[in-house]
Amino acid sequence: MATHMKTTIDIADQLFSQARRLADQRGTTLKELVETALRLVLKGAASRRQAFRLQKHSFCGRGVVAGLTEGDWVEVRRRVYEGRGG
Repeated sequence: MATHMKTTIDIADQLFSQARRLADQRGTTLKELVETALRLVLKGAASRRQAFRLQKHSFCGRGVVAGLTEGDWVEVRRRVYEGRGG
């Protein structure tokens, strides 16, 4: 069973009047019209969301630098910050 939250929102007078007329024309309440509109907007926003995709970035290098072992992050960090106070 769904719960309901009572809230107050500010709507521009012209928009409120249009919404009220549309609700009357459809034989529904303003509450139902607003809920339907929110559901449609939220559904559309969810369907536009795409899964994260890591962009490919390569630097035309020649692989691991001589003297470094792949995965030796302590040495990589030391070389990156060498001469930079780190």
